[in-house]
Order: sequence, then structure tokens, then C-alpha cells
Amino acid sequence: MKKSKHDWPNEAKELAQKLHKKLSLSEENWHTLKTNSDRRAAELFAGALVQLLQEGELTNVEALINQGLLWLRREVKDPGCPK
Repeated sequence: MKKSKHDWPNEAKELAQKLHKKLSLSEENWHTLKTNSDRRAAELFAGALVQLLQEGELTNVEALINQGLLWLRREVKDPGCPK
């Protein structure tokens, strides 16, 4: 197993993944939460944390954070269902 260059606490990855799963929109709640900017931002920030802890590409982490900031600032909106 590849040794991490970071000294993350043992449970950090698992906890981050659980948080991301709890915050992620699903088929059941998508219609209710798709326009909730804070919820969308939180989902993206949690995804960025998961990527960071898993030593993902920095560009992917940054992209998730930047998209989350757009939601947080109300600069993007859900485009709605395709017809």
C-alpha cells in the first residue's frame, strides 16, 4: 500500500466520505434540494475534502471548491430538467 505524504487522522477519510454521502443529492431528494444553494455548496466542499484526503489531483479539488463558491455566492442556479 502506498504511504501517504500526509499524516491524516486514521478515520478522516471515512468520516469525510460519510459526510459527503449525507450531503449529496440523490434521486429521492434532488427535486426538493436542487435549488438550495447552501446545500449544493456544502456537497461540493465535502467532495473537495474527500478528494484532498484521498490525495486526488489538486486541479480537481480546486474545481470542486470553485464550483461550491459559485453556489455559495448565488452566482449559479440549477438549469432544471432537460426536456
